[in-house]
Amino acid sequence: MPLKTPHKILLSEDEMPTQWYNIVPDLPVPPPPALHPGTLQPAGPEDFAPLFPMALIEQEVSQERYIDIPGGVLDIYKIWRPSPLFRAHRLEALLDTPARIYYKYEGVSPAGSHKPNTAVPQAYYNHQEGIRKLTTETGAGQWGTSLAFATAQYGMECEVWQVAASYRQKPHRRTMMEIWGATVHPSPSDLTEYGRSLLAIDPDHPGSLGIAISEAVAMAVADPNTRYALGSVLNHVLMHQTIIGEEALLQLAKVGETPDVLVGCTGGGSNFGGLAFPFLREKLAGRMSPTIRCVEPAACPSLTMGEYRYDFGDSAGMTPLMKMHTLGSQFIPDPIHAGGLRYHGMSPLVSHIYELGLAEAISIPQLECFDAAMKFAQTEGIVAAPEPTHAIAAAIREALACKESGEEKVILTALCGHGHLDLASYEKYLSGEMVDLDLSTDAIAEAMKSVPVIAG
Repeated sequence: MPLKTPHKILLSEDEMPTQWYNIVPDLPVPPPPALHPGTLQPAGPEDFAPLFPMALIEQEVSQERYIDIPGGVLDIYKIWRPSPLFRAHRLEALLDTPARIYYKYEGVSPAGSHKPNTAVPQAYYNHQEGIRKLTTETGAGQWGTSLAFATAQYGMECEVWQVAASYRQKPHRRTMMEIWGATVHPSPSDLTEYGRSLLAIDPDHPGSLGIAISEAVAMAVADPNTRYALGSVLNHVLMHQTIIGEEALLQLAKVGETPDVLVGCTGGGSNFGGLAFPFLREKLAGRMSPTIRCVEPAACPSLTMGEYRYDFGDSAGMTPLMKMHTLGSQFIPDPIHAGGLRYHGMSPLVSHIYELGLAEAISIPQLECFDAAMKFAQTEGIVAAPEPTHAIAAAIREALACKESGEEKVILTALCGHGHLDLASYEKYLSGEMVDLDLSTDAIAEAMKSVPVIAG
């Protein structure tokens, strides 16, 4: 029988985990390697060296189950960590459900999302190697904002290519990046050859995360004092986020709970992996048995509609090939308001786990997500970023199913960011201007034509 649950469950700074969890050693089958795009052989450290510092390359391929968090990272983490775990009592009452809903709230970070959990260590390791500048891409702006904050802590420069649709939709994200010293460009831009080629065809090109990655990578490899930072997708990025799940395990233990269902929004996989991987470790060890569910936008459903195959992480074909669920690296998602989830591919590690049957996946259209966000804001008081509204909608679906069945399930999710700078999206919803965008299977088929055919 669970203990009486307070509204928020807190950890002290002394209780904060001091290691990240690497799930790879615990998987029943190792994930497929990244491939060099020229030789199609497994990519080695030298292939990643122009982009990342050696410490992060080592983490990307590590077989160590736990990696110590450096003291210099822990010190900055303590600005906002440990983050609170909330019991959604008021949402439960609105839904009249016997389910118990918990959400790990990452919107308390300076940037307002979970992204600094990896931005800070990425800036730290680059600074340790003497790198003076980082380039990156961003969609909605949560990642770009987080990296701008992180580089400011170490006196580094930051240059960000923001997907043009989001650059226009969310101008205050750009302002926030600039407050922390970053330079921000809409992508595609006229600063790279690839960007210029796209603008020549369509001066109002909406952009995509794949395109923005190509531009940020091109600028990084051209300067020996510059490296590239990625906010999702790669193994080391997801590993840095596991502090979310590790804290949540400790917090649930304080009230005698284990989750029956865990849901997380998925675009590139960092928020989902950060919450889910520590719980999946416990499930694989037989200590709990939650259903683990990825939730993605219906307009960009890489897990539920994409193909599992090797593809480029960017649109120009500059990155190593990664085996992942992909809609095709040339796919341009519709400009839905959850800009952070508009990515053509899923994290190779999340894709691998999904293929092994260790996680489920569903897609939800944006009107249902914003309807769920309204219920959440009016009960729990937090205006969520458009990205985690997908997980909120999935949690509400599960809670309503419990209402029908009478089951007292424990539902856990991670609210990965607040929506204070996404109010234009809510304005569209409230005015009735927001619509569900139908995914074009023809667009996917066309984009998949450019994906290399690689055995295995």
